This record gives sequence, structure tokens and C-alpha cells, in this order.
Amino acid sequence: MENDCTHNCSSCSSNCSERTQQKSFLEKPHELSHINRVVGVMSGKGGVGKSLVTSLLAVLAKRQGLKTAVLDADITGPSIPKAFGLRTRATADETGMYPVLSKTGIEAMSLNLLTENETDPVVWRGPVLAGAVKQFWTDVIWGPVDIMFIDMPPGTGDVPLTVFQSIPLDGIIVVATPQELVGMIVEKALHMANRMNVPVLGLVENMSYAVCPCCGEHFSVFGESRADAVAAQFGIKAVAKLPIDPKLAHACDNGAVEGFEGDWLNDLIKAALGEGK
Repeated sequence: MENDCTHNCSSCSSNCSERTQQKSFLEKPHELSHINRVVGVMSGKGGVGKSLVTSLLAVLAKRQGLKTAVLDADITGPSIPKAFGLRTRATADETGMYPVLSKTGIEAMSLNLLTENETDPVVWRGPVLAGAVKQFWTDVIWGPVDIMFIDMPPGTGDVPLTVFQSIPLDGIIVVATPQELVGMIVEKALHMANRMNVPVLGLVENMSYAVCPCCGEHFSVFGESRADAVAAQFGIKAVAKLPIDPKLAHACDNGAVEGFEGDWLNDLIKAALGEGK
């Protein structure tokens, strides 16, 4: 380090030892938590079915006999409790907070499990939102958990950055729609993951097609799929295409996502679990 160092690395071009010492912002989970694997589910923007994919992956993991958990990091738009039909409020004591169990035993924590009414708005600034996500990781007594899925808020702002920096992610899965894959929104999310050195395990194209109930023909309602091309461009091996399925929407709206039927994400769950590397 130079004698006239100002300790402001942003204005210095020297490659000294102090610059190369990168501080880790990773937070430790609660001392009573035992979490084996963590996978984030993110999207470039909202409304693309990120929470749906998170829920389906958690259900598939649970069906394989794994102890599964979902951390709902989408503080301002929590959807996990509704998808799983969770109405019991989370509890806490001097030791920490406790997640709520779904019908099949999936552990879940969401802000909607702490508020008086599920429709109460969350009018918080970015740092407070990020702090709540950290608390869901550090103060909740999880586990033992084989795999945790984190439903991340859309975009590349404060809270997604907090998840990347504070929680030891084993990888992420990116969710998009056919229209998104034409533009740059998905690429921003993928570039963010690469910049944070977190592997992209899979790509999900939601609302990829609709199936005619009479003849079974597939229709690309929102344009031809580009999922395979984008995956090839970024070296993503696992690709899944979810149809426009009224049964899925009905299941989520009625808290019955654990009863869904479909094999669309079978390859993706293998990637999420780290199989077939």
C-alpha cells in the first residue's frame, strides 16, 4: 500500500494488497438452523411467475423426500403464503422466529405470515426491506433443511443484491416470459448473477405456450420460444417451459399448489438439487 493512500479504492488504480482483500458480507444463519443447499429464484421484472416456479420446485423437492423450505424475500409482494394456503401466523420467542409448515411439511417464512392482515401494504425503503430479508435468514430457526428456495424480488436492486451478498447461494434459477427473452431484461439478471459469482442453474420460460383442449396442439401465444437460444448463449444447461395452464393458476389462487400435476420442471429440479453435474 502506498504511503499517500487515501483508502478510497474507487479513485485509485494501484493493485495493492489492501485492494485484493475482499470483505465477505455473508451472514450466518441462526445457530439452530442446519441448511444444506440454497437456491434463489429470480426474474428481471415482476409478473412473470417467479413465485409459481419457486412453489413448484419446493413441492417437487418435498415429493422426493427432502426436507424443504421456502424463504419469501419478495417483501412488498409476498405470494408464497397464498400459493400454499398458509393462514397461521409465524411465532417467535427469545430464541428466534419459527417458520410455518405447509400441509405436506414444507417450511415457509414470509412477511405475510407476520402481518395482521395479508393485504396490509409494506411501505418501507430499500434498506429496511433488505434488513427484513436478512432477518429471515439469521433470526428464523430453520431446519434441518436439505434445500431452501428463496423467492427473490424482481429486478436487480437493493433486495436482490442483499440476497446475493448476505446468503450463501448455491445457484439461481431465472424465470422469464417469451416477450422478456426478446429484450435485455433477462440478460441483466444473468449478468448480475455472473458478476456476483453465483452459478445460473436453469432458465424457466413461463407462459411459453397454450395447449388446445380439443386437439392438444401447442400455440405460442406470446411469440416463438427463445429459451433454448438464450440458454445456449449463456451456457445454461437446464431449460423448462411452463404452459399457460388454468389449473396451475387455480391451484395457486386456492392455496393448493402442493397438489399440482405436471412434469415441466422435472429436469430443472435435478439441476436445483445439484444432480447431473
